[in-house]
Amino acid sequence: MMDVDELLKRLREFDLLLDTDSKFPNLTALLAGNEAVRSSSWTNAQAGEMFRTAKALRAHPDVLTIRLVSGKITFIDRALWMAVLTIGTAREPWQMRGLSKEASMLLERADQEGQFIASGDAVRELEARLLVHSQSVHTERGLHRKRVQTWNTWAHSVQLAAEALTVGEAKAQLESSVARLNTRFGARGTLPWQSKASQSKLR
Repeated sequence: MMDVDELLKRLREFDLLLDTDSKFPNLTALLAGNEAVRSSSWTNAQAGEMFRTAKALRAHPDVLTIRLVSGKITFIDRALWMAVLTIGTAREPWQMRGLSKEASMLLERADQEGQFIASGDAVRELEARLLVHSQSVHTERGLHRKRVQTWNTWAHSVQLAAEALTVGEAKAQLESSVARLNTRFGARGTLPWQSKASQSKLR
């Protein structure tokens, strides 16, 4: 089984890893040794070690974890963080059109407060459109919630230095990485602005 250092090397090679997928390079397959991934065949010890390794990768300071490729949990190498930040703060039509009232109110709250704890469909809606950064947390009462942040608040917390990057350049960087992996692995990964749902909202 790969350790965190080995997984980081693969992430830097690919730029992007999914948590799990049938073809796109993904964490679950790497941890399982690229064998058929069937959780029912894992021993408790194997499953526990895989969980701990995945948790350590998520917590690594050079790894950003969001729902990006095909709407799935995606591990992103630091080299692409500025591209994600640029798109997350762009508020393009595909991000804003058709946004529910609840999500709009939550986005306004994020702009005012910088970050807060929340949960529910409105948070997931903002995540899907890359309008906020969020991270799973457990409250003192043991409840599962999300720490919702504006992208600028997140960038400040990880000391991401600003650089001049247009939205077009940012999209091109991410699209190039996904296209390269799709070609190499025969996958069909897509990005949020490429989805049919996003395109239909622009008509």
